[in-house]
Amino acid sequence: MLCDGEIAAACEEERFSRVKGDDSFPQQSISYALEKANIEPNHLDLVVYYDKPLLTFSRLVQSYIEFPLKSFLSFRKSIPLWANQKLKIPKIIRENLNRYDGPICFSKHHESHAASSFFCSPFREAALIVSDGVGEWACSSIGHGVENSLRILKECHFPHSLGLFYSTITQYLGFKVNEDEYKIMGLAPYGEPKYADRILTNLVDLKPDGSLALNLDYFRFPYGLSMFSDKLELLFQEKPRNKQDPLKSFHMDLAASVQNVTNEVMLRLASTAKNLTGAENLCLAGGVALNGVSNGKILQKGLFKNIYIQPAAGDAGGAIGAALQGWHEYFGEKRAVGIDRMKGALLGPAVNVSKAKIFFQSCGQKYQEVEFAKIPKLAARWIASGKVVGWCQGRMEFGPRALGARSILGDARNPETQTKMNLKIKFRESFRPFAPAVLEEEAGSIFELTQKSPYMLLIVPLKEKLRKNKENNRRIKGLKKLKVVRSIYPAVTHVDYSARPQTVGNDSEPMFRSLVEEFYKNTGCPMIVNTSFNVQGEPIVCDHKDALRCFRMSQIDILIYGNLVLKK
Repeated sequence: MLCDGEIAAACEEERFSRVKGDDSFPQQSISYALEKANIEPNHLDLVVYYDKPLLTFSRLVQSYIEFPLKSFLSFRKSIPLWANQKLKIPKIIRENLNRYDGPICFSKHHESHAASSFFCSPFREAALIVSDGVGEWACSSIGHGVENSLRILKECHFPHSLGLFYSTITQYLGFKVNEDEYKIMGLAPYGEPKYADRILTNLVDLKPDGSLALNLDYFRFPYGLSMFSDKLELLFQEKPRNKQDPLKSFHMDLAASVQNVTNEVMLRLASTAKNLTGAENLCLAGGVALNGVSNGKILQKGLFKNIYIQPAAGDAGGAIGAALQGWHEYFGEKRAVGIDRMKGALLGPAVNVSKAKIFFQSCGQKYQEVEFAKIPKLAARWIASGKVVGWCQGRMEFGPRALGARSILGDARNPETQTKMNLKIKFRESFRPFAPAVLEEEAGSIFELTQKSPYMLLIVPLKEKLRKNKENNRRIKGLKKLKVVRSIYPAVTHVDYSARPQTVGNDSEPMFRSLVEEFYKNTGCPMIVNTSFNVQGEPIVCDHKDALRCFRMSQIDILIYGNLVLKK
């Protein structure tokens, strides 16, 4: 929701419905945004959709024509959805936006992504890279943004998609497509890229400019319900992993190999973007832009002075890009430069202490009301003593990362924190790393980080001088690496001595900034563990009801909701 060019509100429907990946019409999100902006639907000047459905439908039809027999099951499943919903988007919008009879525009998918990053960035000019599964036809795009306009200069088209390649291996390794790709990124450092050459010889024909061609003998996604063909099993001489199967060295090595290839593709795209535009700055968006390892490699390469990554880099962020395109290109409005228009991604509903008190009382839930000024000190003391704290303050984040508004917090110095939070609180795989929230002014002395990272989307190395047990860590293989203490910040130092820091500056959520400052004063450690306030399979909590439910069903020690403190 834009009001006079400013982002007033943004939220995904799943946070209200509590259905992970909810793809229904975002009625509750729209209602919230209209309420926040204090307007009615008939006050809207323009509605912009982040995709061109007719172009996407033409791609599907062409795939069905090219694979008439193989695509029957996919055809039978998707055509009713398209006939009843996706080809009727304008009608559905008007029916659900009561009394709106204004114009409806459609932005190309990759233009929406590019706009979501460039128009939110502080840059007057930037090179643009968008990479995801697929838009209408585009899978990877390079563009150039200047002032209040952008152009796409180069595209790689379906089915030759880096995102779909990554998702295919995600499924082959027993994880869920469009949800668990980040698990492959977390698993990769446990293995060695032994299969990278085999991938580049058999699966992916990678060109010097970063464009690629997939060998479709190994893939079914253009026409089938499964992502890969039986030939993939023959290539790697391993059966596809079932979700419940234990992870073997092969799975870790394949994850490392896929990540290695992805890094190389993104580095080549970045080099091409630099050559085509000559820009000092780079903006990234699309689902692949959530791959912090590749983003970190681009940063370390030093091709660009600054990198800006849209915090809601997936399709959700496309809505912001579409709206901003409408503002700048439809209405011709100029943009202010030098500011981050995402406002720290704090664009969702705010904590409501009054409603929370009534709800907690109705549930028989005891709580203590504390002065707001005392909350950061208390929380810092509890975290330092080994407690895990559920933390809800201010407006909820937009995008997949918790940034100090809806977070679970722990002590980065405690070697037991990672295991405790993974297995007893998040109920997720033990191998997955946690991210540090570190004071912005201290980040450069701990990590190889040359710019701000407010959205936790850059994975960078720990400073060499802070690394411990390097020989032991190199000698031990697989998941046994988890037991090695690699630094004085063991809970956030991954097995390859990397981390995904969130730099906490003066423009971060104020209470969260105060908490990290207090923790630093008390312990000499300028960071804490920050992970999203949810358990596996559920969206991040939105309000007091969600927070209480998650608090009760997990082993979080203390819940702080605004200035209300709940203890087990």
